[in-house]
Amino acid sequence: MTQLRQRMSEDMEVRNLALNTQRSYLQQVSLFARHFGRSPDLLGREDIRTYQVYLTNEKQLSPGSIHIAIAALRFLYKVTLEKDWAFEDVLPLPKKPQTLPVVLSPEEVQRFLDCVADIKHHAILTTCYAAGLRISEAVHLTLTAIDSQRMVIRVAQGKGQKDRYVMLSPKLLATLRSYWKVLRPKAWLFPGDRPGQPITRHAVAHACAKARDLSGLSKPVTPHSLRHAFAVHLLETGADVRTIQLLLGHRSLATTAHYLRIATNKVCATSSPFELLPRPVPPPPPPAEPQYF
Repeated sequence: MTQLRQRMSEDMEVRNLALNTQRSYLQQVSLFARHFGRSPDLLGREDIRTYQVYLTNEKQLSPGSIHIAIAALRFLYKVTLEKDWAFEDVLPLPKKPQTLPVVLSPEEVQRFLDCVADIKHHAILTTCYAAGLRISEAVHLTLTAIDSQRMVIRVAQGKGQKDRYVMLSPKLLATLRSYWKVLRPKAWLFPGDRPGQPITRHAVAHACAKARDLSGLSKPVTPHSLRHAFAVHLLETGADVRTIQLLLGHRSLATTAHYLRIATNKVCATSSPFELLPRPVPPPPPPAEPQYF
């Protein structure tokens, strides 16, 4: 490990950045240095600009992926190397397109879950939908996180390193109890193949893709799709946006409000003005021809 990498790693630890964020930032800076074949402290603004053009035009990365690379470089040069640059100009963030996720209907969710054969995979994917969890949160659930007395699930250190409680529905509790009676997990609610480790996100994503193929659904289905479905279905049954924000663990209400554009009972609640147009008046019938015979 180089001295610069060690210093950046320590800077992130001091600021208590999430472990996944630390790994991602170090990887992005490593790719940046490898691209030029030089240490980042020997590179300047023009090199950074050249690298951004490379990521956009040659690598053709999505704006979201470029955001991660820029966030890592901003941390390196602003915090670790203590540059006093105007970072909004030196490292501008590309504008993200405003896209809406494709959401499964309740019937499609049930059809998908019916195709998850493995009992552990079925339990964790059901939990993602029934509690609106991120996959990273679901895989790290422990047995003690399930509070059947208060009918809540404690999500420890979710995104942003924040704890929160989410709903534990009676049907989900029954599903988890049936699963526990079969596999008897000890510490992690959903243990992985490696002793003492939880199931990996990759394993859950693979099981999800397999069930989606078996279900014959035309819509894309990922573990995060189930979280989207949770939010939209709550909106469509009358839950308010603020409650959904707390359940999802969103920092900003504006993030949750995006689901208002998807919920059919919100989008289609107002009648089209076409329905208000007066009905066309039928033309009068032609005069009857006289009868001569």
